[in-house]
Amino acid sequence: MRRVPKPWGHEDIWAETSRYVGKVLHIAAGQSLSRQFHRQKDETFLVQRGTMRLELGPASELSVLTLSPGDTYHCAPGTIHRMVAVTDVEVVEVSTPELDDVVRLEDAYGREGTSTA
Repeated sequence: MRRVPKPWGHEDIWAETSRYVGKVLHIAAGQSLSRQFHRQKDETFLVQRGTMRLELGPASELSVLTLSPGDTYHCAPGTIHRMVAVTDVEVVEVSTPELDDVVRLEDAYGREGTSTA
């Protein structure tokens, strides 16, 4: 297992192969990931603990889902999205292996462009 510190908390990568990646995102209450999309990366989220808002679409046409423990969401490539922690939240993410495939559109921590989430 590999822990990756993030400005919003951290992620624990527990599986990484040439075909898939499994990780747990630990997002602190009130923090958010960047508004982003992926060109190739296909991912599915499962909320383990806590509550988060999942913002979908461009800011001008934003829709928001509230996800609680047991809720899932499949995020296909090209989907603009952002996770916002209402409480401390743990999210299991299973994805294809393109970890660097992140196009940031907006970020509260000053990170820009294409990089790792």
